[in-house]
Amino acid sequence: AVVSTQSTGDSKSTGKELDNKKFSKLCKDTGIMGKLVTSTDVDIIFSKHKPKGGRTITVREFAVILDELSAKRFPKKSGDEAKAAMRELVAGKAPGTTGTTKASKVGGTDRLTDTSKYTGSHKERFDADGKGKGIQGRENVVSNDGYVAGYSNKDTYDK
Repeated sequence: AVVSTQSTGDSKSTGKELDNKKFSKLCKDTGIMGKLVTSTDVDIIFSKHKPKGGRTITVREFAVILDELSAKRFPKKSGDEAKAAMRELVAGKAPGTTGTTKASKVGGTDRLTDTSKYTGSHKERFDADGKGKGIQGRENVVSNDGYVAGYSNKDTYDK
């Protein structure tokens, strides 16, 4: 879980260190965070174990943090049982992708030319079958009659 989370979404990451944001995400995704362990607890313990002036932790520091969080996450278990339970929570988990945008499997042209998905003024330009209405589908059709748009006394010159 640590290795797969370390380089997720960061092009500059070497994969050997973990920053606070990724560590918090890992705790959320693996179920470490919950009623007993809050995000504040995770942030405090992370800050306590990261090197002074640094922003990241290594795998060794990660293991120490997990051991410390295990006592808080599993208060009814003994020290070694809690550590083992914590390792089971984290083992083999990949970073979650909740809230991310899925790639469209349909071709770009099909998606962009599907008139049923059009909104606003574009929607009015097509009939129920998806055929274009042409000039009649436009709201402002230019009438070359010599009057400016919105003129109220149109066609009253000769009267």
